[in-house]
Amino acid sequence: MTVRRVAARGVLALSAVLAMATGAGVGAAEPGSTDQCGRWTASTVSSGLGVLENLAFDGRGGLLLSEVPASGTDGALRRIRADGVREVLAFAGSPGGIVVSGSTAYFTNGGSLISGVAGRADGVIQALDLDRGTVSTVARGLVAPNGLAVLPDGGFVVSRDVGTPTTLTRVAADGSLAPLATDLTSTNGLAYDPNRRKLFVSTTFEPVSALAVLDMDRPDVAPVRITVPGYGPLNAADDLTVGPDGNVYLALNVAGRIVRVDPETGRSCTVAEDISFPTSARFGAGHGWDPRSLYVTSFAGTVTRLTPTA
Repeated sequence: MTVRRVAARGVLALSAVLAMATGAGVGAAEPGSTDQCGRWTASTVSSGLGVLENLAFDGRGGLLLSEVPASGTDGALRRIRADGVREVLAFAGSPGGIVVSGSTAYFTNGGSLISGVAGRADGVIQALDLDRGTVSTVARGLVAPNGLAVLPDGGFVVSRDVGTPTTLTRVAADGSLAPLATDLTSTNGLAYDPNRRKLFVSTTFEPVSALAVLDMDRPDVAPVRITVPGYGPLNAADDLTVGPDGNVYLALNVAGRIVRVDPETGRSCTVAEDISFPTSARFGAGHGWDPRSLYVTSFAGTVTRLTPTA
């Protein structure tokens, strides 16, 4: 195991201890199915990168990556082209979730462990203009922002899984902040589904791993919780995405698995396992990237392609 992987694992383990000590647990629930999702083949797209937290496709032939060194500072937003060429698009202290909307890539920054434990509100949401290469800040005052979702009204939702409270923050289009779904704790992965008008949220360090579903037309209504099989901290549910089939694909970091969850029935199955600390997954988009395949980042500095077979 490389030094980078050991360091990443140490950060995750410390985060788990802190979160379990300060967070509120979810209630017990019956485990769901752990069947296999058919056969998916794995291949390495890229390796030898830093600790990778998140990814998104820019729609113009590039795969964007948020890279955080083991120290937790001096990170970068990178791009890998389909032909394998790598480039740095922007330097960022501790980048997290990435969402591309049109010609803009939004990403969280300042989500370090130190800021989360200390409660420092030095986190931001930044916008990278993909045409000009310029970076601007669109929201400030966030504590350890991690996951990111962009809403149709121009606002955002940001998650937090380190320190206390480890809940969601809604960021209005004008940059003002408000708590969201405060009964959810240890929040991490986020994905907004415009077809259902629902926000999907994963919880990382609770005793029971949950995939929460928020109705964004009725944000004051308690979210529906779907249990993901396995003990929460040993799953360490990370980022997620909604696939073209309407299912949610969730990275289980410590468990080393990618699972598919049917949000209508709550049933889940395993897409792939034995991946070293997977952090995020997205279906390919843009020239050179297979829309049937899931691309997965990891703390081990790899990007893995998962492709379903016939």
